[in-house]
Amino acid sequence: MKKLIIALFFAAAVFQLGAQDFRCNIAINSQTIAGTNYEKFNQLQQELYKFVNDRKWCQYTLKMDERIECSILINLSKQSGDIFDATMTLQLQRPVFKSNYKTSVLNFQDKSVRFAYVDGDPLEYAEGSSLSQLTSLIAFYLNLFLAVDFDTFSLNGGAPYFTKCQSIISLNQSAVEPGWKAFGLGESQQNRYWLMENFTNSSYSKFHDFLYQYHRLGLDVMADSPDVGRAAILESLKLLQQVNQQKSALFLMTILTQTKQQEIINIFKEGSPSEKQQVIQIMNR
Repeated sequence: MKKLIIALFFAAAVFQLGAQDFRCNIAINSQTIAGTNYEKFNQLQQELYKFVNDRKWCQYTLKMDERIECSILINLSKQSGDIFDATMTLQLQRPVFKSNYKTSVLNFQDKSVRFAYVDGDPLEYAEGSSLSQLTSLIAFYLNLFLAVDFDTFSLNGGAPYFTKCQSIISLNQSAVEPGWKAFGLGESQQNRYWLMENFTNSSYSKFHDFLYQYHRLGLDVMADSPDVGRAAILESLKLLQQVNQQKSALFLMTILTQTKQQEIINIFKEGSPSEKQQVIQIMNR
């Protein structure tokens, strides 16, 4: 009987380990709030870490080395009772085949974060419901990370998770908190609504083609064939150029170019004069 109990314990532990989809660093910075109860926010940070890393988010069983690597920094800026205003810095990276290099896929800031939190509140979330503004925000970005990561490995591979992101957007259309709506008081065209509009608008489908071609056909082959990989990356930048010609100053375009600009410079340092000139022209535009 004792052996059976031990076996069941280890089986449960292995199952729990296998259920994890993210390797995500979570941090909360509350230094700008006067009289901060640091213990309170340390506890919230620990609860958020478990909420993200111990929960099953993905429909696939990911291996240990396939877990999504990301980070979320919540920088609290204002408190009014139990209501907090903040910014959220979000970073997603992925490994490059046959190398120790990890490429940054997304790196941007959500400046429209507001949520309520009472010390000791459980972090509740159920797909298809908006139980908590904080957990809705986190769930939105975790699904975005899944969607974008899968898009870099297979063409339109992230589609199911973009659908989940869109569902969270829809559920929060009546929310008083900013960032979820197309227009309204305090809203801008650089919020969660417009980010998903850019990703899901069929007119901008080349964003998805870019993610796949840049990473899977470009970066992932450079260890074996640098020239082939660099040529594929150049072609992927032309896809972004086509989107920009349709409509300039899209929020997603800003995010992708700012995330990738230094990497692109480093990649094309070894490019031919023709490649360098083409990249300069595309990125300037």
